[in-house]
Amino acid sequence: MTSTLISSNLSSSFFPTKNLHRIQIPATSIPGGFNIRARRSKIVAKSLNLPLLPFSMSEVLVPTESKSLHLYEARYLALLEESMKRKKNMFVHFILDPISISETATEASFAARYGCLVLIENVERLDVGALVSIRGAGRVKISRFLGADPYLSGEVRPIQDRVNYESSNELTSKISQLKESIKNLNSLEIKLKAPADSPLQTRLINSLNWAEDEPPVEFDESFLPSLQERLSFSAFQPVSGSTKSELSRLQQEKLKAMDMKDTIERLELSMGLIKENITSIAAKLAIQSLDIR
Repeated sequence: MTSTLISSNLSSSFFPTKNLHRIQIPATSIPGGFNIRARRSKIVAKSLNLPLLPFSMSEVLVPTESKSLHLYEARYLALLEESMKRKKNMFVHFILDPISISETATEASFAARYGCLVLIENVERLDVGALVSIRGAGRVKISRFLGADPYLSGEVRPIQDRVNYESSNELTSKISQLKESIKNLNSLEIKLKAPADSPLQTRLINSLNWAEDEPPVEFDESFLPSLQERLSFSAFQPVSGSTKSELSRLQQEKLKAMDMKDTIERLELSMGLIKENITSIAAKLAIQSLDIR
């Protein structure tokens, strides 16, 4: 995955924490001295200037994935308002990764990685802040930072898979296999015991359905991946009853998927993950049946 290198006076204490509303980035600091490494994309695409929201490496978001955020700091509520009123309900979710350039470096350095353009799907106003539902739409590269007051903003360009027209038959076959495997896993997953407040639709089917739907009317098509690319990301979702080690493994697979530039390669990774999840869910169902007896 291409990244933007940033050298700034940001200290490690400002690195994003797991809780979004606790992210601390100085509103007066504008990242400078960054080095951009170019990478060829499928198209020479237009750019967008959008708000940027940083997360830690353990919170990468992939296209088709949904996520809920609790925003209550003033700067992030300002980001929300800007996104809704002037940015067509869009902003960028990205990973701010601390890196070491040299042992003699006196400034903290960060890499802006794994950018994902997100769509705001729902906003619930709370007594303190807002609960925001977002959806990953497509990968983006942060070309440059534009400011940090009151929140980070930057210029972004789409990143999309290479197109290999000679592999269209293989691609169609693998897409059919993936969709069938996701439906099989979904059938197993809904048989597991679940809390009463669990959603009726599994994360997998939710992502699959979104991938197959038509994009929002206002969405810039140059930033929307192809149907095949969207579908190739839909399997990278947590399943019911996932253990900490399984969730950690999922994060690693998501990072690999974000780095890939070949849809077929990602589909193969997806199928491997689905097969592992089917085996895991089947084992849990077997234990569940013993408990019932």
